[in-house]
Amino acid sequence: MLKNIAVVVLSGFLLLNMYGCFAVVAGTASGAGTAVWLSGKLTEEFHASYDRTISAAKSSLRSLKLDLVKETRKDEVTQIKSKYSDGKEIWIDIRKVTEESTKVEIRVGAVSPDKEAADRILKRIKKYL
Repeated sequence: MLKNIAVVVLSGFLLLNMYGCFAVVAGTASGAGTAVWLSGKLTEEFHASYDRTISAAKSSLRSLKLDLVKETRKDEVTQIKSKYSDGKEIWIDIRKVTEESTKVEIRVGAVSPDKEAADRILKRIKKYL
């Protein structure tokens, strides 16, 4: 009986994985407060206002001694660009979800995204929030 249940559950995960939905289901199941790595971006939702999250992102870059290259603000989305000394680009997208929550997406590197570098920046943002 237990073996049959295990086979059904494993088959379900394999089926979802084949169709590319596994990461979405896993990300959704994890809920807010957990960083998810999808499509070369590290994503997390925060219980913080839009302006406060933007300020925390800028502070995190300054604390890592990274210069702000460009900031683009449109409606309820802000993109902050920076660069490591080795030329690797950094993109931080901040989206307003509600008045008191935001979604932050961090990508480091255009060709081969660097998850560890994105995680360092995300941890700094959390520190400033």
